[in-house]
Amino acid sequence: MQLDKLVNYYKALADRNRIRILVLLSQEEINGMTLAEKLGVTPATITHHIAKLKEVGVVMERREKNVSFYRISQDMIERTEGQLLKLIRNYEPQEEQPGSPLSVKNEKLRDTVLKSFIMDDGRLKNIPAQLKKKLIVLEFMVRNLDMGRKYAEKEINEFIKTFHPDFATIRREFIMHHYLYREKEIYELNPVEMWEKWEYL
Repeated sequence: MQLDKLVNYYKALADRNRIRILVLLSQEEINGMTLAEKLGVTPATITHHIAKLKEVGVVMERREKNVSFYRISQDMIERTEGQLLKLIRNYEPQEEQPGSPLSVKNEKLRDTVLKSFIMDDGRLKNIPAQLKKKLIVLEFMVRNLDMGRKYAEKEINEFIKTFHPDFATIRREFIMHHYLYREKEIYELNPVEMWEKWEYL
């Protein structure tokens, strides 16, 4: 799951009433008016909170005549929580001393891949199909971005086009493999520790 989707998920849950709504809906399907009565808030407040929860897929709606009934999506909650654990557990620092067999092997592989896919003018011949090679190339590209700087989407597109014309595909790959984080069309490099590591594939 993309990092921005995880962030939006936890933002949607960062409210006491929304947590209370989820607890109530975990027990039974409830309509908006009943939720408002149980929580002591206005129906408009419930509508606002439900809309936020529906945006991230944790609440489902069923219409019966003119009444909306709500229930939680247990599957969505479990899947998203699992993705966070996967993201955290996937980063397992491994000792790789300079000059060690693993280090030398990886350096040779990286150099070979870059020579195969990067032309003399620095442009990308084509996007590698193999995941390991693709990550090597993507890492080579993003290391030309500044850590801590925020980039507009247009800037990222122009940056990618200096390497390859298919900026939309490569931009998605940057997000999918956690090189970049996106929020409201603004992009920023993730810490290096979060980048998907080709060395361990």
